[in-house]
Amino acid sequence: MADYMHEYGAIAEKFVLEGEVTDIRPYGEGHINLTLLVTTTAKRYIMQKMNTNVFPDPDGLMNNICGVTEHLKARGIETLNVVPTKAGASYLKGQECFRVYDFIENTVTYQTASDSNVFRNSGKAFGEFQNYLAAFDASKLTETIKRFHDTPNRFAAFKEALQKDVLGRAKTCKEEIDFVLSHENTYGIAMAGLQDGTLPLRVTHNDTKLNNILMDDKTGEARAVIDLDTIMPGSMIFDFGDSIRFGASTAAEDEKDLDKVHFDIELFKAYAEGYCGAVKNSITKREAELLPYGAYLMTIECGMRFLADYLAGDTYFKIKYPDHNLVRCRTQIRLASEMESQFDQMGKIIAEILK
Repeated sequence: MADYMHEYGAIAEKFVLEGEVTDIRPYGEGHINLTLLVTTTAKRYIMQKMNTNVFPDPDGLMNNICGVTEHLKARGIETLNVVPTKAGASYLKGQECFRVYDFIENTVTYQTASDSNVFRNSGKAFGEFQNYLAAFDASKLTETIKRFHDTPNRFAAFKEALQKDVLGRAKTCKEEIDFVLSHENTYGIAMAGLQDGTLPLRVTHNDTKLNNILMDDKTGEARAVIDLDTIMPGSMIFDFGDSIRFGASTAAEDEKDLDKVHFDIELFKAYAEGYCGAVKNSITKREAELLPYGAYLMTIECGMRFLADYLAGDTYFKIKYPDHNLVRCRTQIRLASEMESQFDQMGKIIAEILK
């Protein structure tokens, strides 16, 4: 077993920590950054080695996080607290970059929506997060991953991967390729709305999975939204849609048996009750109209990214077996197709909640 105290003890000592460091060990299930739990004689902290391959502008990223968390704290909202270095910086900059947060005690995270109430509470949490940041100027934020939810750009990347077909895999996934190609005219609505102003530019989280909310371990209520690396300017339909993509599916993202993969309209309703109940007084008419589309858009965008990576030779997403990305793509296409067929019902649910 790695000696994390030996390897990272000197790094931890460069931050303004209370007490003496007594233990350092791996923590959580994140795949992007190395996350460590640091225990001192006084309290606990989270220390992360930042992945600068995924996030090549750590200055911009930390400016985003500090700006947003200070905005929330000024309004009395519980959020991540960035612990400075002894030199007064928000993170330790070098060949490897590190940051430290206070550990938020007495909380739990959920990997899946164990019941509709958990999913409803997560919707409320992300809706309130949107409200709390409504007054924050989103244009001041750095794009930590350029053109992250620019779906037409994602589609262009997919077509390039298809044209190159470096491993000759296109013949194994013709049905999936045809689905993505045939829906081209649905991909540009959100970006067009942001460009012409019919969709407001907002602070968006962009990774609204259930496990990015810390829930109180006694009450089950949301305490804080975490994992703020992908905080960027965007549309609320991105955040709403990504939650539905992940949480309203009846199966895992890489379920091989598509008979198990379905879009659960009752889970959609539960999340919408939480989210729309929170943003009821701030959501615009156009945003409300496009929430069902946002669920579809984030799902098909994710599907085409998996498919593009499969065609390109699995260069981005980690895989456990050769057609892992194709399996992931198929679950997303199944979900997107079922969402398409239920747009009217989804729209009626949203309208009823917002009445």
